[in-house]
Amino acid sequence: SDLQKQEERGELLQPLIFVLLVLCSILLYFKVSLMDPGFVKPEEEEGEDKGQGVVTPLIPGDIKLRRCGYCLVKQPMRAKHCQVCQHCVRRYDHHCPWLENCVGERNHPLFIVYLSVQLVVLLWGGHVAWSGLYFEPSREWLQHNILLLVSFLLIFIFTIVVLLLLVSHLYLISCNTTTWEFMSHHRISYLRHSELENPFDQGIILNLWRFFC
Repeated sequence: SDLQKQEERGELLQPLIFVLLVLCSILLYFKVSLMDPGFVKPEEEEGEDKGQGVVTPLIPGDIKLRRCGYCLVKQPMRAKHCQVCQHCVRRYDHHCPWLENCVGERNHPLFIVYLSVQLVVLLWGGHVAWSGLYFEPSREWLQHNILLLVSFLLIFIFTIVVLLLLVSHLYLISCNTTTWEFMSHHRISYLRHSELENPFDQGIILNLWRFFC
């Protein structure tokens, strides 16, 4: 049959991979949006100091961990209270309105994977949309291809947005800083009073290793 011939030529493999990538992107979206980003819990306060050994020597000794004025928990270093989630989040990066969840210590690596898969899907979809366009200077052509043209423009816009997000996050990860720390450096006490511009930076390779591994 025609279906068997297409399968033998490998013509069904690419659509199958594309569908699997879309499903993977959807699953990652729900995983990142529904998981705990690293909420600070009151019962964990006793062990906070133990987890700060890596960064404490680089921070001035007169800076003490403070209690959150909203949820009253003792904030670990690099944590921040999210007004939307109403929780303090460990290694807070930002609150993503698209995910309706914070990006923090626990889900930040998966967030990067989600952006990467999403970028591949958008690039592939853009290639498919572009390959279906053939340009003719006529009104009839525009009427028959308007949906395909609009789809390509939307895919192009989303691709640029996702690409910029992914590149910016990878840059910040390579420096071992967060979006919040990068944007609010002058307002964060442990950065403002530190002798180093970024006391957490341990080199690109080690920063990436600690983040992803």
